Amino acid sequence: MKPMRYRGYPARIEYSDEDGCFVGRVAGIRDIITFHGESVGEVREAFEEAVEFYLESCDERGETPNKPYSGKLLLRIDPEIHAAVAEAADVDGVSINQWVGEKLSEAANE
Repeated sequence: MKPMRYRGYPARIEYSDEDGCFVGRVAGIRDIITFHGESVGEVREAFEEAVEFYLESCDERGETPNKPYSGKLLLRIDPEIHAAVAEAADVDGVSINQWVGEKLSEAANE
């Protein structure tokens, strides 16, 4: 399942039985942006409005809005795994970054 997205920002949405509505939060950033709605259409509209309000508020304050992830990922793994990854990338004729990126993409889209 793919998350709802707007202007590059993904949403994490859950149903709250207690509140009787969908409750969402923009995922992948440090700032906290929440929204809610009683239907999928309402929650999508509220999500888009929340992102727009966030971006406008940052602009008014002269602040740079948080962006969803930079694309840089630092990992610490066992040297044996590192060697195996390097070997697999070499066999495939690609860089370690490209090989790992492809494998992570496959795993994330399963």
